[in-house]
Amino acid sequence: MLIPELKNAMALDLDMPNKKIFWSDLSQKKIFSSNIDMASNSANHNVVIENGIEAPEGLVVDWIHGNIYWTDSTLKTISVATTEGNKRKTLIDERLGRPRAITIDPENNFMYWTDWGDEPRIEKCGLNGVGRVALVTDNIEWPNGITLDMVNQRLYWVDAKLHTIFSVDVNGGARHTVISGEENVHHPFSLTVFEEKVFWTESFRGTVSSANRLTGKYINELVTDLQNPEGLVLYHSLKQPISNFQPPINGGCEHLCLPAPLLDESSPKYTCACPDNMVLAADMKKCVAGMTDPPVMSKTTTTKPATRGTTPTSSVRTTEKPAGTAQGKAKCEDEQETCDLLPKLAKIIFNSFFLVNTHLVIDSIIAALVCGAVLFWRNWHRKNTNTIHFANPVYQKTTEDEVHICRNGSDGFVYPEVTRHCSPMDDGEPILHC
Repeated sequence: MLIPELKNAMALDLDMPNKKIFWSDLSQKKIFSSNIDMASNSANHNVVIENGIEAPEGLVVDWIHGNIYWTDSTLKTISVATTEGNKRKTLIDERLGRPRAITIDPENNFMYWTDWGDEPRIEKCGLNGVGRVALVTDNIEWPNGITLDMVNQRLYWVDAKLHTIFSVDVNGGARHTVISGEENVHHPFSLTVFEEKVFWTESFRGTVSSANRLTGKYINELVTDLQNPEGLVLYHSLKQPISNFQPPINGGCEHLCLPAPLLDESSPKYTCACPDNMVLAADMKKCVAGMTDPPVMSKTTTTKPATRGTTPTSSVRTTEKPAGTAQGKAKCEDEQETCDLLPKLAKIIFNSFFLVNTHLVIDSIIAALVCGAVLFWRNWHRKNTNTIHFANPVYQKTTEDEVHICRNGSDGFVYPEVTRHCSPMDDGEPILHC
């Protein structure tokens, strides 16, 4: 047994060049380290991170640049620190749900992590926290462990709800289902790849299994009868190749020197970073106390990548300077051409305002003429139309009626009496008169 009597170890990783092991403990809310050959003795356990940490579920070691990265599902953050823990910084603290596992590519300076919050996804950014982009957002439910095949530049992850092991390239394309089905993958938690095999832990079954990472065939249970196995690492020198790039001592940075993602040949090799309560000075190397900027009007424009996962998201912040001095004169600090544009802009705004008002007046006149014409026609039509109104539609009077309906003292309508007068006709037929 490498490290006995741990309380609630969650994540672990190795620093093979320096023969060290790192692990997180959820119950103690700490991250520890120890030399591998002395880890069995708790007296040799060193506390790396013990403050400002709640639920470190994911942990990975940058064996080239000497840093560690971890996720915190309670604080919803991703942080970085030196392997000694004396310098640290929160890299990401926005738009995270339940960040879980994390893996890195220290040769190309990228990190990848799973998030099983309300919007489960797999994301990617530089090891300095810039260029964040989502790689997988569809057909994903409970993403747990994630690992990188550095040789073939492919990501592998397990989904506990879908009972599946997936893989994609590092830009989120060429998705492939490696193994699926609850009988094969019940509740996977962590995984790793090496050569032609993929290895994963089953927390409920208490097993460590393997299969062909390309076809998903030849599933084999390597270890059984474990109690809730979670973290998994594979100890081999080829898992952590040594890079030829050796940065200067801390890169001239006062606090942290973080590797920048290699997007092209002109990309910077590293950037400096300051503690959470400080910001970079003008030289972009030293750190100064954080200052509250005066209220300004600002607008942030976000440019999305042209293709999925190939270009990092960039933001451009435009700030308008406060207007005027106490004498009410405009103070121009830019070039003279910028100042000359102000009268032209004012003229354009005035002309636009005049044109808008002119259109409004014309529209109002047309509307008034239409309304007047409608009223005139309705009045003329009313005068030239004869209408007879009846209170009771059952009895409708016409101009040809010869019988008058009368009303007596009793209720209801009655017909008047009919008087018969007979007068002789030439043909002897009588005539009736009412």
